[in-house]
Amino acid sequence: MRTSSLAVPAGRVALSAVAGFGVAAAGSLTWGGLLVANLRTTPAVPWAAAVMAVVLWLLWSYLGGRWWPARTSAARRGLLRARPVPARLFAGAVGAGLLALAALAGLWIVLVRVTGAGGNPTLDAVAAYPAITVVAGILMGSLVSPLTEEAAFRGYSQTLLERRFPTVAAIALSSAFFALWHGPTQGFGWSKLLFFFLVGVVFGTIAWLTGSVLPAIPVHIAGDLVFFTLIWPNDAARTVIWTHGADAWFWLHAAQTVGFAALAIAAFRWLARSAARPPVLRGG
Repeated sequence: MRTSSLAVPAGRVALSAVAGFGVAAAGSLTWGGLLVANLRTTPAVPWAAAVMAVVLWLLWSYLGGRWWPARTSAARRGLLRARPVPARLFAGAVGAGLLALAALAGLWIVLVRVTGAGGNPTLDAVAAYPAITVVAGILMGSLVSPLTEEAAFRGYSQTLLERRFPTVAAIALSSAFFALWHGPTQGFGWSKLLFFFLVGVVFGTIAWLTGSVLPAIPVHIAGDLVFFTLIWPNDAARTVIWTHGADAWFWLHAAQTVGFAALAIAAFRWLARSAARPPVLRGG
């Protein structure tokens, strides 16, 4: 009897993991394959971005319940939960997310200064190609990740988890999947796993409070653009405090992390009240 009682939660965790990784892989691997083919054949013509735009529309439409098989249409639509959100609530969610993004940007820099682990390997892979191809790649990459990862981890994965687990557990598990998903490209060091777990918590909380994956998408896009253009390219020049000391910039970024985190928490509390949802930090 005890084994049976454990089987349902364990099975749901496994199902949500498969759903999350599967949906994310459908977008990421397709984009990766197209980009590699583009760079190897006609690097001066960024056709992969145009093709991927069509693929994204098809994938999003299917995950949202369109096309065959009709018997799974309602289930797919419910799992994606790309529901419209009232304008005031949407704006509040985006604002809370941007405040959290500012805190997370500061945290990333602090962690790089502490561990020396920074950068993004994908930038090095495309840096030698024509500027138009690099720009198109960054712009499309900043759409592929938000759309597919929000659908994967805050849509399909977290929705499945919320049906069986308390809210805090569902968000924590989907955020752990999100962190592990970034391991193969970003590395499995503790600082990066922690960072992407916290990113997942922010986006997962937005999805829970608004009942939709839509408000997190513009925040996710903004985050990718900021990191691709302003943060990751400068990580190589950041010194480690254990060898070079903690200068004024280190403490400024630490203050940025703490200050914007406090503002973000206040914004999320307002969002919880406006959405008539209990704050997730108080339980599920």
